[in-house]
Amino acid sequence: MNRRLFGTDGIRGTANQGDMTAETALRVGMAAGAQFIQGDLAHRVVIGKDTRLSGYMIEPALTSGFISMGVNVTLVGPMPTPAVAMLTRSLRADLGVMISASHNPFQDNGIKLFGPDGYKLSDTVEAEIEAQLENGFEDKLTAPEELGRARRLDDSQGRYVEYVKQTFPRGLRLEGLKIAVDCANGAAYKVAPNVLWELGADIVPIGVDPDGFNINKGCGSTNPEFMQSQTMAHGADLGMALDGDGDRLIVADENGTLIDGDQIMALIAKHWADDGTLRGGGIVSTVMSNLGLERYLSSVGLEMARTQVGDRYVVEHMRANDFNVGGEQSGHIILSDYSTTGDGLIAALQVLAVLVTTGKRASEVCRPFEPMPQLLTNVRFNGGQPLDAKAVKQAIAEGEDRLGSTGRLLVRTSGTEPLIRVMAEGEDAKLVAAVVGDIAGVIEQAAG
Repeated sequence: MNRRLFGTDGIRGTANQGDMTAETALRVGMAAGAQFIQGDLAHRVVIGKDTRLSGYMIEPALTSGFISMGVNVTLVGPMPTPAVAMLTRSLRADLGVMISASHNPFQDNGIKLFGPDGYKLSDTVEAEIEAQLENGFEDKLTAPEELGRARRLDDSQGRYVEYVKQTFPRGLRLEGLKIAVDCANGAAYKVAPNVLWELGADIVPIGVDPDGFNINKGCGSTNPEFMQSQTMAHGADLGMALDGDGDRLIVADENGTLIDGDQIMALIAKHWADDGTLRGGGIVSTVMSNLGLERYLSSVGLEMARTQVGDRYVVEHMRANDFNVGGEQSGHIILSDYSTTGDGLIAALQVLAVLVTTGKRASEVCRPFEPMPQLLTNVRFNGGQPLDAKAVKQAIAEGEDRLGSTGRLLVRTSGTEPLIRVMAEGEDAKLVAAVVGDIAGVIEQAAG
C-alpha cells in the first residue's frame, strides 16, 4: 500500500500548512479510530505532546476526531514520546498518539501513532489508516449517546518519573555526580531533571523554560554546543542533551567532548555483555552508524546488524531477532528490556550506571572506540526528484569508486524533512570531505 502522509516517523510538516493542519489532525483521529476501534467495549486513546505552540491546535483537533468515533481520550500534556508509549500500555489503551516534530524547529509539528503494545505502527498499518482517509469513514461515526469523553491524567509525569527510576540498577545512587541536563525546552523539561535529582545527582538544568517557540532553539541534542560549554563551566561530571520529544540522547564528557549514539551503544553493549544481560549477541543499528562501531564490536566478540534509517525499523529487527540494545548514531537508543521506543533519559541512566559502578570519569569510558572519518551534509530541496538526475547518479557512482572497498557512501532523502542527506566515511578524511562536497554540489545544481 502507498503512503503519502506518513514518513519514517509518523506525519510531519509545517504547522497550519499543507498536511499539518487542524483539519488533517481531525481526520487522522477519525481514521485511526475507525481503524483500531472494534466491538462494543469502551475504547481509549492516550494523547501527549511536546511544547510547541501548534500543539494547542493539533491536540483538540485529534481529540475531537477520536471522540466522534466513540473513543475516550486521556490527555497527558507535555510528555516525552517514550512516556506516551509507556502510558499507552499501562492504561491498556487501544492507541497512543504523540504530537511532536522531534528535533525540528517550533514551526513544524507531527503526529506519531503507537499501537496498544506501545510500539510504533508498521508501514502496513499506517498505509491502512491512509486508506481510511481516502475511502471515508462517515458511516462509522458513532451515535450521539455513544460519543467519547476526554479527561486529563493529572499524575502522568509522576508515573513516568517512577518508571524511569526503576530502570537504574538497584542499590546505586547518583550522589557526588554533577550533571548538566539539556531538555531542549521540550517535552522532558520537567521529568528529566526530576529523575536525576531524585536519584541524588546535583543538577545543572538547561533548556527548561519552554515558551512555545524555543523548542530545540540553540539547545538540545541537535544543538549541543551550549550544553558542552555549561558542562565545562560548572565542572559537571557529565552533560546530556535530549531532543524536543525526549527520545534522543547526546552526551558530553567532563571536558565537553561529544559522545554520539554510536559510542553510547558501544558502551552499553559492552557493559551488558560483561554482565551477561546482552541478548542477540550484539546490537542493531542503521546504515548511518560508523564503521568504527562495527569494528569495535567485532573486536569484543559482538555483532552489529544494520537496518534502514528510522528507529522503528531498528525496533522491528530487534523484536524479530531477540536483541535488547539498538539505536541510531543520532541518539535514538532503544533498550527493549525497559522501553518499546527510543528513550533518551533511560539511556542516560545506563551511561551513568557505568560511571558509578566503575568509578571512572566519563572521558575514560564513554568513547570506547575511535570512529572512522565520517561526514554528513544535508542539501535542502523544494520538490522534484534530484536523485533521479543523470548528473547526480554519475556523481554518486564516481564517489563510490573513489572511496573504494575501505569506504562507504550513502545518499538518501530524509523521511522527515525536505533534505537529501549525503554521508561518506573512509580512512582518508580529506577524500571523504571531497566526495561529499562534490556530490552535494551536483545535487544542489539538480535541485535548482
